[in-house]
Amino acid sequence: MDQLAIALEPEQQAPKRRPGHAVRGGAGEARPLLKPVNTLGWTPKEKKITVLARKSWNVLLHEAQDQGLDKDVFSTPLAKIVKSIDYSSNDIELIKKHLRGMVSTTVEWQSPTTGEGSYWTVCGLLAHAKLTKLRGEIWVEWSYAMNMRQELLVPRVFARLQLPILSQLRSHAGLALYEICSRYKDVGRTARQSWHWWRPVLTGRPDNEKSSKMEYRIFKRDCLRLAIAEVCAVTDIDVELVEYKAGRFISDLQFLVKPKQQRDPEAAQKPEPVDMALITRAAELGVGHDQAEGLLEEFGDEALRGGLDALQRRAAVDFPEPVRDRYRYLKSLMPGEARKASVVKEQGAEKAPAASAASRDRQARRQAKWTEEWLRERRERVVQEIAALSKAAQDELSAQLMHDMELRNVHPSIRKRLQSSGWRHQLVVAEMVRYYAKATHGEDWDQPSADDLLQVAARMPVDAE
Repeated sequence: MDQLAIALEPEQQAPKRRPGHAVRGGAGEARPLLKPVNTLGWTPKEKKITVLARKSWNVLLHEAQDQGLDKDVFSTPLAKIVKSIDYSSNDIELIKKHLRGMVSTTVEWQSPTTGEGSYWTVCGLLAHAKLTKLRGEIWVEWSYAMNMRQELLVPRVFARLQLPILSQLRSHAGLALYEICSRYKDVGRTARQSWHWWRPVLTGRPDNEKSSKMEYRIFKRDCLRLAIAEVCAVTDIDVELVEYKAGRFISDLQFLVKPKQQRDPEAAQKPEPVDMALITRAAELGVGHDQAEGLLEEFGDEALRGGLDALQRRAAVDFPEPVRDRYRYLKSLMPGEARKASVVKEQGAEKAPAASAASRDRQARRQAKWTEEWLRERRERVVQEIAALSKAAQDELSAQLMHDMELRNVHPSIRKRLQSSGWRHQLVVAEMVRYYAKATHGEDWDQPSADDLLQVAARMPVDAE
């Protein structure tokens, strides 16, 4: 039976808060989350664990540790856990979905180091969850399974984590890898485990018949490289992958961990609640919760916010025809929006020390290769978008392109090929791609973001110059 409930009792009195029993930091320092080692190596058994669910669970645990071991049931204003939610709308359904998932999702609780935890167990992420309206404010109530409660609230072996750093990680793989590596940053390396063990732990997806057939190179390309790059880019540690072979094949993985100097001591001052408002807005624009969460995880909140703005504008016009698949259109916008977000972030960041001339030249060559590959893939996607339009829409686009080329005085031979062979002709297709992409995706449709190049770099050979 579903253990999630919501009551509407406007005249109830909000429960009194008790001071936390966990060890706090010094003056002005945010108390860290002490995450038990048995919660680091979650292995989902049936359902996927999303990055928003993992972040929300971390915030709930942080609050529970603050309230103390003498409580069996914990409660706090929902706004302290999840920010930017309009409770007068259907946003509350999204919160219910995530709480319901935490109650119903069964995981194996195990330490990343075999034998380090005092036990192994399997149970839900939460024992129960309840939403109650108290004098116009939504409160969330939750509890943990009795066999996990003591270890969760007063852990003996744990990773010391700062919620503000966790909030900057946008992929489940990056978040899980950072939590695990933080446990061993004083040791300098994680435990060595089979790569099959790392796969569900990092992806947050249960193993099934399809995933069991996945090759290691695919897992490394689509998960490991991106997670490592994200952890190194935005956290207080650097990690490095170490591979071990059994014969000709990779069998085990381990990560070397090196702490970095804290770049911004003020960054760890304020734990932030998890922001789910973008997911709700996407649903209002016709994009499903799960699809929006996937884009949020891949591209980040600023890019998704910009993409939703563009989708809203595009949905209001009919050029070249009404949007038939809003998720597909939004996804096509994300690379350009990610580039804009990266530019804004770079402008506000401090300039890194200048690299040597040789290093800059080497990096420039690499970046040129990555950009070339990204542009090739981008153009292919635009061609597919045009080909997916109706025959009438394609004919109208061709007529508009002809008029545009006449205004720009494009060579007559290219205009003739458009008339005789259509927009797919090799002399014409580049003109059509440019014309359509500028009209639908904006002037910067062909400008990759730093994240775009990172995705390409992760797929290319390490020694590619």
